[in-house]
Amino acid sequence: MNALGCIGRFIVVGMMLPFLIGGCSHFGKKEEKTPAELMSEGMKSFEKGNYEAAAETFQKVKDRYPYNTFAIIAELKMADSLYKREVYEEAYDAYDEFERLHPKNENIPYVIYQKGMSHFQQLKTIDRDQSHTLKSEEEFERLVKRFPRDDYAKRARKNIRKCLVYLAEYELYVGHFYYKMEKYRAAMARYTYLMNTYPDMGQYHEALEYMRRCKEELSKETRK
Repeated sequence: MNALGCIGRFIVVGMMLPFLIGGCSHFGKKEEKTPAELMSEGMKSFEKGNYEAAAETFQKVKDRYPYNTFAIIAELKMADSLYKREVYEEAYDAYDEFERLHPKNENIPYVIYQKGMSHFQQLKTIDRDQSHTLKSEEEFERLVKRFPRDDYAKRARKNIRKCLVYLAEYELYVGHFYYKMEKYRAAMARYTYLMNTYPDMGQYHEALEYMRRCKEELSKETRK
């Protein structure tokens, strides 16, 4: 073979080399999972109770495919993962953001219900602050008004009553506290509020009896 032929072959190989290297790197590269595959992976972790791993996978869907339909589902499942982990404040914020970003989504009744449940799961005993009870009842009431025929509205109605019973018991507790401290006017104010606001929660007659006792004690003071 003459020198000219060898040079020609080297030129051809040199021209093909970048394509050969590119082809090898292509075959060696791991293909990214599709949004459907990631969602399936996340759901498997979720169903096994591995909520942190599930949330991480759902986050990948949001980050890699922000404009895909699965990104919206992943966003909701991330909120569910927080709820399942009992991180209720963070779960509430996640559901709240979902409602704000997707106000017309078909899952909004569920989202509002879960916002209520995020507070409901934090209900305190009747001798403690009842802010979570009030917020929970507020979300459930909003759900019932907006979607009265939805299945989640039916569940919300049951929880509304539980919240109202809690609030009534709290008022009765505070009224009794003032009564024991001999602050009868303050106690009467609580009993009156309870009877006017929560007349059907089961504490009405007890509050009425203590109202009578408060009036009796006040009349004794005026006779002194």
